[in-house]
Amino acid sequence: MTSYRLRALLLTVAVAASLAACQRAEKKEAEASKPAATAAADGPLKYESATPWAKVSLSLPEAVKTQPELYAALYRQEVADLAKYAEGAQADRTEAGGDSAMGPYEKTIVYGDPVQTGRLFSAMRTDFDYSGGAHPNTVATALLWDKTEKRRISPADLFAKGADLSSLERALCAAVNTAKKARPGAQPLTADGVMWACPKLKDVAVVLAPGATAGKAGGLTFLLDAYAVGPYAEGPYYITLPASTFQTLLAPAYAAEFGGQPLKAGDVTNDLRS
Repeated sequence: MTSYRLRALLLTVAVAASLAACQRAEKKEAEASKPAATAAADGPLKYESATPWAKVSLSLPEAVKTQPELYAALYRQEVADLAKYAEGAQADRTEAGGDSAMGPYEKTIVYGDPVQTGRLFSAMRTDFDYSGGAHPNTVATALLWDKTEKRRISPADLFAKGADLSSLERALCAAVNTAKKARPGAQPLTADGVMWACPKLKDVAVVLAPGATAGKAGGLTFLLDAYAVGPYAEGPYYITLPASTFQTLLAPAYAAEFGGQPLKAGDVTNDLRS
C-alpha cells in the first residue's frame, strides 16, 4: 500500500510539473506572438541624456500609449534623433576647441496633451534648440495620426482633393492680423508682402483644436513660429479657426471628426505655451 501511494504521489507531481511547463511554454509563445508595438506601449514616456557637450530630453504624453504603433515608432525615432544631435554637438564643440565659456548645447522635445476624436489623434510638438548664437530657437510642428488606418497623415490629407483653400488662407491671414494688433509694434500682413506675407497652408503645421462637442474637434490650430509672419521679437502665432471656417473643404473621411465650436478661437499662443 505504501509503495502504491508513493507511486501515485510521484505520478501526481510529474503531471503537475508537466502542466506547469506547458503553461509556461504557452505564456512565452503568447508573449512572443504579441505585436512589438503593443509591448512597447508599456515603455517610458521620458528620455534624458547629458554630456559635457549636450543635454537632450524627450517628453511624451501618457495618452500616446493608447496608440501602441504610434508610441513605438515615435519614441524610437525621437531618441535616435536626440542621440545623433548629441554626437553632432560633441563633434562641433571638439572642432571649435571645446569653448568652455559656453555651456552644453540643449535640445528639448515636448509633445503636448493630445486632442482626440473618434478617428484622429493630434498633438503639438515643440523643439527647443540652443546651439550657440544670439538666442535659442523653438519650432512647433504637428502630429496627426489616423487611429483607424494606424498611420501618420499630413494636414493636406484633412482636406478634399482639389479643394480650393484660398478662403481658408484668407481667414488665417485675417486672424493673424487681428492677433498682431495686440502686440506692440507688430506690422500687419498683406498677400504680397516683401518681408512678411500671408502664410500659405502648405507651409503651416496644423493640429486639432479642442471643441465643446464631445468626440469632435472644434477647429484647427495653425502653428506659425517666430519669423514665419514677423520678426523674432514678435514671437510665434498659434491661431485657432473654428470648424465652420473650413467644414465644406474637408475630405469625406474626416468631415465627421469636426463639429461645434472650439473652446477658444483666435490667438491661442499663450495657452499652448503655458
